[in-house]
Amino acid sequence: MTDQPTALDLPMVDPLPQETQKYFDLCQDKLGMIPNVLQAYAFDIDKLNAFTALYNDVMLADSGLSKLEREMIAVTVSSINKCYYCLTAHGAAVRQLSGNPQLGEMLVMNWRVAPLDARQKAMLGFAERMTVASAKIEEKDRDALRQVGLSDRDIWDIAAVTGFYNMSNRIASATDMRPNDDYHAQSR
Repeated sequence: MTDQPTALDLPMVDPLPQETQKYFDLCQDKLGMIPNVLQAYAFDIDKLNAFTALYNDVMLADSGLSKLEREMIAVTVSSINKCYYCLTAHGAAVRQLSGNPQLGEMLVMNWRVAPLDARQKAMLGFAERMTVASAKIEEKDRDALRQVGLSDRDIWDIAAVTGFYNMSNRIASATDMRPNDDYHAQSR
């Protein structure tokens, strides 16, 4: 592996703006690392800010979906797309949030083998359908989510998380984004 977060020669802005440096310092303090995805985007601070704003909204804002459920969607989408970076990073998040290393591995390999409740199965099935063939989603697909207790706002959030990871998977794969080594050992 190299020290570069991607296969592209796009060095981070140097020096980083004060606010960006504070954000990176916070990541270092909370996570013990600066995720390579942030370092990859830091060649253009406007792109980094746009990416982090959307990530923070989709993954951390108030939602009827738990943080774990959003991470489960990220892993399911990334598994379908075979995105090495996101599978590694979000697989670690599922292991950490669930306290179950097996769940993280099951979702990476095949979400259908995981011990999920009806809500989670419906949610991940919808995320899969959206990833594989979003134009084929019909009202019956949304109704299946409603039948397991998900609200229309929850459906929006499932779609937003799924859409975000479909975008970020493609960028990560196209640039050969490399996961931080620390992710591999986390929560095992």
